[in-house]
Amino acid sequence: MDAKVSPMFRRILFILVLSLLITSCGGAAATQAPAATEAPAATEAPAATEAPAFPLVADTQSAEAQNLPDNTETSTPAPTNAPAVTQTETELPPLELPTEAMNAPAKMVWDGAPTYPGDSTPGYAFRVTYDPDLWAVTSDQFGFPSLAHRTISNCIISVTSGRGMPANIAIEHDVLYTDHITFDVGIAYENGVKKFVTYTGGDGTVITAFEVSFQDQVDACIADAVTVLATLQSVPVSQATPQP
Repeated sequence: MDAKVSPMFRRILFILVLSLLITSCGGAAATQAPAATEAPAATEAPAATEAPAFPLVADTQSAEAQNLPDNTETSTPAPTNAPAVTQTETELPPLELPTEAMNAPAKMVWDGAPTYPGDSTPGYAFRVTYDPDLWAVTSDQFGFPSLAHRTISNCIISVTSGRGMPANIAIEHDVLYTDHITFDVGIAYENGVKKFVTYTGGDGTVITAFEVSFQDQVDACIADAVTVLATLQSVPVSQATPQP
């Protein structure tokens, strides 16, 4: 009976061996499974994102800015306003006048071409009469024919024509007329100060314009100038007195 193994014993032995095999395979699989799950170690890739080194410069600067002493001013100083430039008017030098002639007549004449030839009768010139003790025929600072006052510095009567005025010049208008002439008078002011006066008109035969400029003794200069301009008349060019 011992030499023979019963079928029941074989079945029990087979089941026991099979259980041992299953148990050994399951334990091996259970102990090896963590090795398979070690892959997450490869997730150390974020360390590769440290490559851009240049942001460290900004970080260093910001850190230095944060470590500034409390009494250090980091604001940009406001620009200082430049002092306003005060414009000063440059006085013109007095004109060089010709020496007064000895035994000069009481009255002399100044003749010239009208400054509005299109409105004047061709072949005529203007003529004004002046006192040689007060006036002298010369050229103004711009080279135009003029009468300069001998006793009032820079009181000048010059020929002129219409032109534009700067924006800071205000003009007041008046009229000067006598029995034979009419002038439109333009009084120019700059910031309320009288700067010059223009006289535009004539006797109907000639139409011309004059400018009276001044620096001092304004009223006396204008009064003497009006005395001269009120004598205006037209003369044929052939009778006009040549001027030096």
